[in-house]
Amino acid sequence: MNYILDRRSAGVLLHVTSLPGPNGIGDFGPDAYFFVDWLASSGQSIWQWLPTTPIGPANSPYQSVSAFAGSPLMVAIEPLVASGWLAPPPLPAGGFEMQRVDYAVVRPWRMACLREASKGFLGRATEAERASLARWRAAQAHWLPDYALFMALENAHGGQPWWQWDEPLKQRDPDALKRARSTHATEISFWEFVQWCFDTQCAALKSYANAKGVAIMGDLPIFVAHHSADCWARPDLYLLDESFQPVVVAGVPPDDMAPTGQRWGNPLYRWDVMRQEKYSWWTSRVQRALEQADLIRIDHFRGFAGYWEIPADCPTAVEGRWLPGPGRALFAAIETALGKLPIVAEDLGLITPDVIVLRDACGFPGMRILQFAFGRDGGHEFLPHNYQHNTVVYAGTHDNDTARGWWQATSDRERTFAGTYLAAGEHDIHWGMIRAACNSVANTVVFQLQDVLGLGSAHRMNVPGTCEQNWQWRFEWSMVGHEPGRVLALLTAASGRGPFDPLLRPAQHRSIMA
Repeated sequence: MNYILDRRSAGVLLHVTSLPGPNGIGDFGPDAYFFVDWLASSGQSIWQWLPTTPIGPANSPYQSVSAFAGSPLMVAIEPLVASGWLAPPPLPAGGFEMQRVDYAVVRPWRMACLREASKGFLGRATEAERASLARWRAAQAHWLPDYALFMALENAHGGQPWWQWDEPLKQRDPDALKRARSTHATEISFWEFVQWCFDTQCAALKSYANAKGVAIMGDLPIFVAHHSADCWARPDLYLLDESFQPVVVAGVPPDDMAPTGQRWGNPLYRWDVMRQEKYSWWTSRVQRALEQADLIRIDHFRGFAGYWEIPADCPTAVEGRWLPGPGRALFAAIETALGKLPIVAEDLGLITPDVIVLRDACGFPGMRILQFAFGRDGGHEFLPHNYQHNTVVYAGTHDNDTARGWWQATSDRERTFAGTYLAAGEHDIHWGMIRAACNSVANTVVFQLQDVLGLGSAHRMNVPGTCEQNWQWRFEWSMVGHEPGRVLALLTAASGRGPFDPLLRPAQHRSIMA
């Protein structure tokens, strides 16, 4: 698609897993296509996802076993049935919850379906389908073999982290790896099949969205998990000791919101080694992300200017220090290989002048969060009258409460300020924020679907620093109704972010019309 960040546009933030559907979690199935229809008919030109990599501890997509692989849980069941590889599977006893992902039920059921589909493919796939898989496997050779073997070995070791595996495998002895590829050939083929299904379905959905005028915005976490195929395959790219344990870990220093800071625990990069390799790992990673999305948000962008290094034996983030990141050289190397980068810089938190210099030198838009705008006075940089064109504005992101939830929880002072500024109150604060963002000079505005629907705190996606009840939220079409899409379309069009048609009627799913 055209470089959408250069023009006035609007979109909706909704993770794929939050989509409706009969199979326990949102996926690339029929409801994803209908959501594209709803977006297009509501005047939206961006659909923003959270990371689509496999989930990790606490079901977080930001602690994945791979920076390159796609989540098996997002592979839709319907295309597998339609291809003849899988018989229509019976639902678990008691069925699935519709407004919440119960991972303890969803994950084993989905993985069992995928294993049956893999067997069906081996027995019944056409020559054209086998050739397609072979071509795809060759195209992904820079990451797929290590990932598939990693998953097979993780399974063989009962889920143990890779640094506890048998010594030859932990050390990646060539003979041991060769034997493992032979021993676990069937399991390796399964994981390759799952990733091919993910990519095929993702590409089809992206193509459909693009044809409807909707761009896909992906999300790229800055760090990788310690227990990951990436760290196992190239431990020399990370600050690890001789036992492959992190010497230092990632996080952010203490602030008013977190008195002891945030200790994320991810291993930190050896930027010196990456620089010697002309940042080829990062180039491959960004290229892979742009195969699946039209533009990407890079999480914790400030870490490329300077990052907080925490001693691995420190239980909090207090005892850390700032060190310089790779800076402009990293993005210059990626641009040399891939061309102009459609990247949004997540520049929230403690932002120092060097971060702004790097963001502007790269030409990336930064982010503004309306919920953060009312804590001081009219000079706050997050207030709409202070925006710049090259900006992406949110009422709140997946890490924030919903607009209505924020209104209930914030201070009387902020409520008074926000109500005055937005000419809105308890029942329409979400529309006040959406209207103010749309009418600003910012090129891009994105809103959580929860805010478009005017939902409260019970529908929040994630609470940073907690491990329970996150990443589970789903909506049902009956929650959407007729009005949200119509009002969103009118506000989008009236602010010059789409064509104005007062008779526009957003697409109505059968569950909306019921």
